[in-house]
Amino acid sequence: MKALYRRYRPMTLAEVVGQPQVTEPLINSLKSGKINHAYLFIGPRGTGKTSVARIFAHEVNGFPYEIEDDYVDIIEIDGASNRGIDNIRELREKVAIAPTSGKYKVYIIDEVHMLTKEAFNALLKTLEEPPKHVIFIMATTDAYKVPVTITSRAQTYTFGLADSKTMFEHLKSICEKEKIKIADDALKIIVKRGGGSFRDSLSLLDQISTLTSEEITKEIVENAMGLPEDEKILALLDSYKSGDITQITNLLKELLSSGVRPETLAEEMIATIIDNPQPELLKLLASLPDVRAPFAEAKLLVALCSDGIKETSSPPRAISAQPSVVAPQAPAHQDSSAAINTPVSHTPSNFDWNSFLETVRGMNDAVYSQVAKASYVVNGNKLNIYPNKKIAKTILSRDNNKKILIDAAGGMKVAIGEVGENPNAPKDELISKISDIMGGEVHNDGGGNPF
Repeated sequence: MKALYRRYRPMTLAEVVGQPQVTEPLINSLKSGKINHAYLFIGPRGTGKTSVARIFAHEVNGFPYEIEDDYVDIIEIDGASNRGIDNIRELREKVAIAPTSGKYKVYIIDEVHMLTKEAFNALLKTLEEPPKHVIFIMATTDAYKVPVTITSRAQTYTFGLADSKTMFEHLKSICEKEKIKIADDALKIIVKRGGGSFRDSLSLLDQISTLTSEEITKEIVENAMGLPEDEKILALLDSYKSGDITQITNLLKELLSSGVRPETLAEEMIATIIDNPQPELLKLLASLPDVRAPFAEAKLLVALCSDGIKETSSPPRAISAQPSVVAPQAPAHQDSSAAINTPVSHTPSNFDWNSFLETVRGMNDAVYSQVAKASYVVNGNKLNIYPNKKIAKTILSRDNNKKILIDAAGGMKVAIGEVGENPNAPKDELISKISDIMGGEVHNDGGGNPF
């Protein structure tokens, strides 16, 4: 038996669902006989670009359309595997041959953005002076990769992801035809996870429909897809907003131990935030797309907990002539470039880390980028710098770079310590939280980065 997305693939332009901005102009062009020699279909995967291209190729020639049919005048080319100049040169030689049975010879080039620069240049020559009997239909998910010289010579149609209402009604009608018993709230999950892609949504429905002969409930769909309950997602977001790191940790332990993948959690939170955007969640929205392997669990915890830790952390201790420890600080910008390039005379009593960093930056950007991430201790007339990584220690310890640091420190001695050597460095609370949720010890590389 064919998969649902193949059984319910449209066979005419009038049957295409959710793309009126594409189908209506194409239908009108067929009625008027105003056919262009090149078309560019752009849009996300699963929105019907290739299906519409095939339908149009048949209708422009007056051919009946069946998915398995094979007309010599309709040629499909995969741009990913036929991307070289030789492939396009071969195409150029064949376009001059008149169609066999139809009015037009139609070339459908899928994933056209995969062509090489040389192949695009060869294709351009054909598009500039095409034979009257040839039509090119190019499809791509990445329109920005197609040269403007190509796009300017083609009629462009943009395919969009289906809205939730359109997709729900489409799937509902298919369920009725297929006698699939499914609750509306369960179908809404499939719509949501399908992301507006007809192909993906129908594939999901096909998989779920085999789970039971009884009515498919929301719980069945959630369990089959490994999805967290909506209430747990909302609880996680509420805990993030309140900075309740203990509650975040407990919820994550519960969800991850139940088999929910961290990537899925991140996707669900992104969708929830987009549905109901709130200013206090925008920073989280920016970091959630980074939750992926390796160490997806740790990255998710960092995204959820970092703000709360920042708010509850104690401020850096003041610098004095006595030994003191300060974590890396972002230097304050100075207006005078002369001040940045001129070493400042420092003494233990007036040493200022920010002005020291600004001086280093004015002298050498590469040295600045390494020392700015370090922590330090002022001990008497000596500035002890503790790099965050081994490579940083290697760079800062070189004679020419160390001289830059000594000059920038103006009169103070400078020593480069070992990574992680600083016994008084403040404890990284985030590492501790990650260790708790991961069920074991997480080692810090010296720079507050467990990854």
